[in-house]
Amino acid sequence: MSQASEQHAQVISMAEQRAARSARGVADATPAPAGRPRCGASTLDGRPCRNYAVEGGRCRVHALGSGPDGVRGESAPGRPMATAPSTPRAAPFGGLGIAGGTGRTRVEGRRPSRAAAPEPGHDEAFTRAQRELQRRGYAGAIDGLAALRDVADDRWIDALRGMIAFLRRRVTGDYTVDEFGFDEDLTTHVLMPILRPMHQRYWRVGADGAEHIPTDGGGLIVANHAGTLPADALITRLDVFDQTGRHARELGADLVFRTPFIGEFARKTGATLASGDDADRLLASGELVAVWPEGYKGLGKHWRDRYKLQRFGRGGFVATALRAQVPIVPTAIVGSEEIYPMLFDMRIVSKVLGLPYFPMVAQMFALPVLGPFALLPLPSKWLIEYGEPIDTASMGPEVAEDAMALFDLTDQVRDRIQGMLHRNLMGRRSVFL
Repeated sequence: MSQASEQHAQVISMAEQRAARSARGVADATPAPAGRPRCGASTLDGRPCRNYAVEGGRCRVHALGSGPDGVRGESAPGRPMATAPSTPRAAPFGGLGIAGGTGRTRVEGRRPSRAAAPEPGHDEAFTRAQRELQRRGYAGAIDGLAALRDVADDRWIDALRGMIAFLRRRVTGDYTVDEFGFDEDLTTHVLMPILRPMHQRYWRVGADGAEHIPTDGGGLIVANHAGTLPADALITRLDVFDQTGRHARELGADLVFRTPFIGEFARKTGATLASGDDADRLLASGELVAVWPEGYKGLGKHWRDRYKLQRFGRGGFVATALRAQVPIVPTAIVGSEEIYPMLFDMRIVSKVLGLPYFPMVAQMFALPVLGPFALLPLPSKWLIEYGEPIDTASMGPEVAEDAMALFDLTDQVRDRIQGMLHRNLMGRRSVFL
């Protein structure tokens, strides 16, 4: 240190430092000078907020709590407000912790004392969190918040109780299986809850025209088939159950029931062979039946042929509906074509394995990078439209023996579904949104 600086050096004692800090505290408590206004709220220890006011005489932190959409933990002007602890901690969604401004002021959810007001319910807390995400422009996080809401609320407790009750029924044998092998208890309480996140969150299935599904008595749902794997059949079955509370019994090809494990599993979920006898018995007993007439021709079609309906067979499903005098509900499924875009069919491999087709899908090219995760279906957005039913009671059961009438009615159902597909494809914004 030079001699000049030594002459101007000044030693400040501890008492002088405390006096200076006290003077600064008094200065902070005095009103702000003229110019940009300061926030009118105060912190928990009674000191005024030092942030600049931006809305209604408050800073950005305190302004959030000024209206009905405010975050829990904020207070009105002149009243104490929560002060953050010295070590930051994650705030629960009940509080949606938000930090901002200068000084020590912080909004953060805290566990209330017994004398404090009760915590808001899950619905209110998540609604406020959703509003905050919308206000900040984080629209993409709202779906994630909705998925978290399903886990955070009390529904998971109900699901756990349902699973315990299911296990108790399996142990005691208190469940029934019908003559076709349908285990309704297993399907309703285990398999459908497992599939429901794919329906609601992954493919975000929307439904239109559910009022056309018969709520009682027999009915035949006829839909298009696509997607390389029969995911559309499972999702449609779940959607019908969620819309009406009824199980749509699927009619499957004989290859499904000849495949080990898959055939037995399909029977337990309510599927049965697409033969006239089984379908007649189901419809005669007042069951709701679903069929995909395209079969493997629809599942295994190339990407270039997407949403182009294949041949609907010889009209066997129409004859079944005519004999049972039940309505036919044309159903169009948009979105299933994009889950596994099929580029070409390896026919040599399919013949060796005895399969109707062996697909090469677009995801296979990502196997070296993503590994088995590349084979996950793409998260396209689905729309299922249930069209106006076609009444068969007015035609009479004798029409089932008229080949020309069967072909005409089959073409009518096919054209109705194709028109619904074209209309919905023109109306959707994109494949994934």
